[in-house]
Amino acid sequence: MITIGTRGSDLALWQANYTKDLLEKQGHEVQLKIIATKGDASQQWNTSFDKLEGKGFFTKELEEELLAGTIDVAVHSHKDLPTESPEGLIIAGVSSRENPADWIVMREECVDDKKKFSLKEHAKVGTSSARRKSQLLAFRPDVEITDLRGNVPTRINKLREGQYDAILLAAAGLERLELDLSDFHVEQLEPTEFIPAPAQGVLAWQIREDDYKLTDVFDAICDYDVMVNINIERRVLNLLDGGCQLPLGIFCDVEMNDQDRKLFKVSVAVADAWNMQPKQLYYETTNTEDLPEKIVEHIHRISGKSIFISRDQHESNNLNRWLKSLGFTIESKSLIDLKKLTIKELPKSDWLFFSSKHAVEFFFMQKPNIGTTKIGCIGKSTSQAIRELGLRADFIGQSTDTKLVGKQFSARVGLGKVVFPVARESMRTIQWQFPKQQNVIDLPIYAALKVPHEVTETTDILVFTSPSNAESYLEKNKIHPHQKIIAMGEATEKSLLKAKVKAEQIHKPHSFDDLGLFRAILNTL
Repeated sequence: MITIGTRGSDLALWQANYTKDLLEKQGHEVQLKIIATKGDASQQWNTSFDKLEGKGFFTKELEEELLAGTIDVAVHSHKDLPTESPEGLIIAGVSSRENPADWIVMREECVDDKKKFSLKEHAKVGTSSARRKSQLLAFRPDVEITDLRGNVPTRINKLREGQYDAILLAAAGLERLELDLSDFHVEQLEPTEFIPAPAQGVLAWQIREDDYKLTDVFDAICDYDVMVNINIERRVLNLLDGGCQLPLGIFCDVEMNDQDRKLFKVSVAVADAWNMQPKQLYYETTNTEDLPEKIVEHIHRISGKSIFISRDQHESNNLNRWLKSLGFTIESKSLIDLKKLTIKELPKSDWLFFSSKHAVEFFFMQKPNIGTTKIGCIGKSTSQAIRELGLRADFIGQSTDTKLVGKQFSARVGLGKVVFPVARESMRTIQWQFPKQQNVIDLPIYAALKVPHEVTETTDILVFTSPSNAESYLEKNKIHPHQKIIAMGEATEKSLLKAKVKAEQIHKPHSFDDLGLFRAILNTL
């Protein structure tokens, strides 16, 4: 008989019974033993606390019973475990990873589709996680954050009673409990943007290190691919000495690259405190040797630099705010003047496709009647611009590979016709991916006129948001060897390479938005 120790909450019992089912399918007899923990008791405290991800707040009593031999295995939410097991205990295996994301569950009257995360201005949001607080405030500094205690059903009930406008919860717990959320709006956050806790969505099976029979039992049900990923995440937590006051989000995902090798994609967000700006990093690598050490070294190396951004201040509100909070000195100025081109007649089409916020602005300022025409776009920034008009994109190309986005969009459109509101100087990268060019209609709606401007040559980092901005910069300035360059997209990169800028100086963001630029800037340091 295998005795599983578990906390008594609905979610903990789900996790224990899930493990029990896996073991029984392997032919083992299993029973449960419910154990109360300090973390469970603290749910009733009136004082504020941050959820102690990775410091054993919900696990200590289970470990004590495991060491005493009253249970054979403890089932934990892996993100609650300390990064080092107590002497005499080991993690024998981990489960497959369920949804690692966080979700915002909000009252319907608090939804504002025009705002980031669909959350109304100055909303009262409940969470006691330092990690969630720091990331939410980075995107939405207007919200009011209030601590939230209790198990998952209790938290949902507090929201239903109106104590909060919205609350932040782990998707895995909500999905496992199958709670009725039909009276709420649920905003599903992307784990590469709003980054989860290390090992979020994974169960850990802890046993005594000398229990060799159980080692073989859990070896049979362990997901070793998941173990590799979360070992990277938890090693970073360990190196940073992460605990209750460290707002750390880290998420490692894997896909196969063109050479049929595993490509590890790691997103990181870490702040010094819950009310401070998180440092954001993004890595893609096929070599994970010493990767956690490199990440932590990189985090410690980040410091403010001088930076030029080829965008006017009002277009870079988030990016400039994030950089200033980390000590950067910023000059933000567009090197092109955009001139509206009047739409004489809007061609009939099945789709509209926007490749920039400027295209959205200059098209919709002319108040065209688009009827039921579907909308496509590239990048979160352009999608958000569409959203702020009260519209939603039916297709959003997420890749910075514009040829790939063009092929994906062409496949989605099929034989339909598409109008592309574009700059007069458009390079047509996406349009060229359509096999039937007669179904592609370019609609020039603005022209980019160069406005050269001298930038001090001591500037450390140069950010170019378009080919026209890069070309305008080079009319009055040189690129110096010490300078790092961020090029928004392949077209901008090609423009710089054509001007004999060294390829090793150029870096590209992994997404066409402020977050992508922010990460690319910090990645150069």
